[in-house]
Amino acid sequence: MRRTFGVWWAGVGCLAGFLTVGRVQAQLEDVRIEDVPDYEWHAGCFGTATGNLMGFWDRNGFPDFYTGPTGGGVAPLNSRASQGNQGIFSLWASKAGRDGRPSNLPGHEDDYFVAYESVFADPYVAAGRKEHAPDCIGDFIGLSQNKWADLGGECRGNIDGFSYVHWNKTGERRWARPGEEPGIPSGSDIPSGLVSWTRYRGGDALSFCQWTDFNPKVSGGRGFTYAELKAEIRAGRPVLLFMQPSEELSRTVAGQAGVNPEIHGMLAYGYWVDNDGTEYVRYRTSWASGDQMLSPWTAAPWLPGTLGFPLRGVIGYQPVPRIRSIRHEGAEVVITWDGSVAKVRDGVSGERWQAQRFVVEQATAPDAAVWTPVSDPLEVRQFRGAVPSGGNAFYRVRSVAVQ
Repeated sequence: MRRTFGVWWAGVGCLAGFLTVGRVQAQLEDVRIEDVPDYEWHAGCFGTATGNLMGFWDRNGFPDFYTGPTGGGVAPLNSRASQGNQGIFSLWASKAGRDGRPSNLPGHEDDYFVAYESVFADPYVAAGRKEHAPDCIGDFIGLSQNKWADLGGECRGNIDGFSYVHWNKTGERRWARPGEEPGIPSGSDIPSGLVSWTRYRGGDALSFCQWTDFNPKVSGGRGFTYAELKAEIRAGRPVLLFMQPSEELSRTVAGQAGVNPEIHGMLAYGYWVDNDGTEYVRYRTSWASGDQMLSPWTAAPWLPGTLGFPLRGVIGYQPVPRIRSIRHEGAEVVITWDGSVAKVRDGVSGERWQAQRFVVEQATAPDAAVWTPVSDPLEVRQFRGAVPSGGNAFYRVRSVAVQ
């Protein structure tokens, strides 16, 4: 969904299940991840939401996620034209002539995007040319790519500005395994696309999707809970929010039946528990709406008016440490890596902490069943240890959440 309203809150109020906070209100818990970008909508809500997500990780331990010229090579916190930051749109929607891309090299927008909700053939098809090789987030998550006749038995798509998620419809968690899941074509799905994009950028990640515990289709104690959301936030990992009318799986647009339903994508980066026990989620709207956007963890619409859809499910993303170098310095082995340096802040106690620590592990083979820790949990991303005697040694770095 594109942005159709301005930033209009003042003071403290509640509208259609949507809370805006302009001054201090009594709360039991107020925890948020710091340094989360707030980009303007561009070329799709899930393009923008995943841009906020990967912009965050670029700033917080994974510097190869964005390497363009905008922001001096570091993803900025906003996409304001007045600050020269709109080149960051290429993180999720590359385009000829933008952010250092040659003007004669088509990108995501040139090949897939006509206009918001366009149902027409993708431009590369209409022009009779090959599509470009995937190089931005949108390319990997199926954004605006009108090529799939059957998405999970629900709709066909994707029309311009839209993406899709293949859910486990029992309410259980689905961990994405790109190219290994029957019925899920490569590039058609947000969770698997996030993993594939991370690998394209030289790293690796885990990604899952799951319906919420209050989704009307979920029963038997299944579904993603508020406690699980809190755990992700305290671990320094923002969570994508998939908003969708609960009874709308497809619709008719411009005379074409069965295309993507109405959806909206946002990014959760905090939680707030009021004194009366009401549980709220703090999120980026994908419209650059600022820091004070919260909604209760319920099945009610999360945004006001016609913009308000309930939360169908979530998409989690967990990048794993990437070893950058291993070298000998005398009798020591020195290992460096990329990994999360995300900071979390408790607004009630004032406490602030780095959400992840790192444990270096050693084995005698890369596929060993047993890996032995050779370090205590580390906050820094470097390890020095004695060179092992005799035989080969293999190392990996595991991240551990500090709850």
